[in-house]
Amino acid sequence: MSGQKIRRGGKSVRKAAAAQNKSRQVRAARARTGSAIDSLMAVQPFSEGQLHRIFLAMILGAAAVLLWMVASFAGLPAMAREQMVQLSHQSGFELHNVNVRGTNHLNELKVYQIALADRDRAMPFIDLHAVRGRLMELSWVEDARVSRQLPDTLVIDVVERKPVAVLAKPNRLVLIDMTGRELEPVSAERAKGKLVLSGPGAGKQVKTLVALLDAAPALKPQIKGAEWVGNRRWNLSFKTGQMLALPEGEQDSAKALTTFAQLDGRNRLLGGKAVAFDMRATDRIYFRMPSRVDSTEQASAAPRPSASPAASAAAKPAEKDKN
Repeated sequence: MSGQKIRRGGKSVRKAAAAQNKSRQVRAARARTGSAIDSLMAVQPFSEGQLHRIFLAMILGAAAVLLWMVASFAGLPAMAREQMVQLSHQSGFELHNVNVRGTNHLNELKVYQIALADRDRAMPFIDLHAVRGRLMELSWVEDARVSRQLPDTLVIDVVERKPVAVLAKPNRLVLIDMTGRELEPVSAERAKGKLVLSGPGAGKQVKTLVALLDAAPALKPQIKGAEWVGNRRWNLSFKTGQMLALPEGEQDSAKALTTFAQLDGRNRLLGGKAVAFDMRATDRIYFRMPSRVDSTEQASAAPRPSASPAASAAAKPAEKDKN
């Protein structure tokens, strides 16, 4: 016999068929994946080169963040900030001037004190938001805007609150705005000619009072004060020294004031003999007459008309004000 070698362990027909089948499956899967990727690349709005640049920018950004974190632990940002501050001062970028605009009643000295609190800081590092926050704490400031005007000026635009009345407190007079916010104390001399409010809780009723007086604009110039009584209604005092008691409720009080304006227009009640008028009753108006020396106070009462003056009057004792 010749020296021919017999190789054992070769692939059987079944194994070879299985290998070929697996190879076909891998090629089919690669074809499907490639087709899906190609479809996705066709739909997205970026080219392949743009995608490479986007991925590169993301990688570089992540690296920059990592370097910044490492530098922060090493204290380098604080050193760089200090160097920048010194450079800003040397270049003239430091606070020297403050330009305040929009003030009328507000004491500008308070604004300068707030703004110049940061005068030792370089202009790029002044916290504008913090400056505005301190300005908003001032009683007169309704709004404020703070901006830089390089190299050395801070510009402050102020919107002031509008005073609408004077609130009489137990020991002082205070200007207030439409919301009842106290603006500043005033003297009795400065309070002259302004509407004076009194009574517990009167400051919170300013909007209600303004709306009430708008119901009778002809009377507004004649009213010098308003007392909030029992936390539910108003007593109005006129420049003539006379007083008008109004009923409770916004609608009822507005209706009563309108009726009184009509009666005054026809009969000139203001400046007349009556010292007070009581319109708390729904159908009558009471006139309180001046009391005689050591005599009982007298009053006259007449039906309250809706459109015409009283045609008749009936005498009736005056009722005391029970709020």
